[in-house]
Amino acid sequence: MADIEIRDNRAQGRLEAYENGQAVGVVAYFTLDAAPAALVAVHTVVEQGHEGKGIAGALVREFYATAAREGVPVVALCPYAASWAERHPDEAPPAPADTVAAAEEQLKASPKVW
Repeated sequence: MADIEIRDNRAQGRLEAYENGQAVGVVAYFTLDAAPAALVAVHTVVEQGHEGKGIAGALVREFYATAAREGVPVVALCPYAASWAERHPDEAPPAPADTVAAAEEQLKASPKVW
């Protein structure tokens, strides 16, 4: 994991992982339009041949850390991010139910996010 660099490409809605300069994983996400603000994880992907290196976990951990630095919750609509959050409750506080509902509605209205 020492060679993994994580970059937040907010404009594209992508938290990207790079290994030796090569893109190897991503969390696709969006920011919630409704108040209160939130970061919404939609999908996590690790490129073939890079699985099992902890890249997905590192991406989701950094996603939660980014949200914490910004003072906003994470809504984990991505199944991987949701299961990671269940295994790491100390790092992944649950989002309020109304925030989750707002995120689900925004995703339904814009399904091309992923």
